[in-house]
Amino acid sequence: MEKLYEGKAKILYQTDDPDILLTYYKDDATAFNAQKRGQIVGKGEINCTVSTALFQWLESLGIPTHYIDRPSSREMRVKAIKIIPLEVVVRNIAAGSLCKQTGLKEGKVLPFPLVEFYLKDDALGDPLLTPDRIKVIDIASEEQVNQLRDLALQINQYLQEFFDKCQIILVDFKLEFGVDKTGKIYLGDEISPDTCRLWDKTQEDAQARILDKDRFRRDLGDVETAYQQVQARVLQQIESL
Repeated sequence: MEKLYEGKAKILYQTDDPDILLTYYKDDATAFNAQKRGQIVGKGEINCTVSTALFQWLESLGIPTHYIDRPSSREMRVKAIKIIPLEVVVRNIAAGSLCKQTGLKEGKVLPFPLVEFYLKDDALGDPLLTPDRIKVIDIASEEQVNQLRDLALQINQYLQEFFDKCQIILVDFKLEFGVDKTGKIYLGDEISPDTCRLWDKTQEDAQARILDKDRFRRDLGDVETAYQQVQARVLQQIESL
């Protein structure tokens, strides 16, 4: 198969069908716009497993996703959508860059879910965008931006309730979307411990509760164990539905 693109965490291949692509999930891990690099053993298989489960579950709730099927433990067949170059971030609790940029204390519950848009451009450092800036650089229409916001908030509601049943707090997460040939919007990329901040509800210690890539970013150790915990709880909850 022809390699179309290799990113920080995945490789995208063309298949015999022009409407279907194959995504391969890697163990490579990056942080701080790829300034920090490493590997998390088994991450690719875990993220593919978790994303598959959550995509299928969201589809059952009416959220259109790019997911088709999973031919192997690290591979996912997806619809060939054109990715909108925006990272859509939903925040429920203050953490990460929000604290650095606003002075909010980490762990503060926000009065409402905060939706932010970032430009997908590593060279520019994925800058935060305003709706007017999105218009100026013409990467999405006003209607599309409104659709992305609505979809992100709907997905947030579903995921918050889902993870709560897993004894996990959904702090914040990043989504990516794309459009097909007709202009229909689909949820793309992945939903995993790489793209979500997830805190263990059963742990009170600020470091021990972290179950996501922040363990890698902050050199907290036990990264693989944290990812495995998320996978186990997600699959257990899916089985109970």
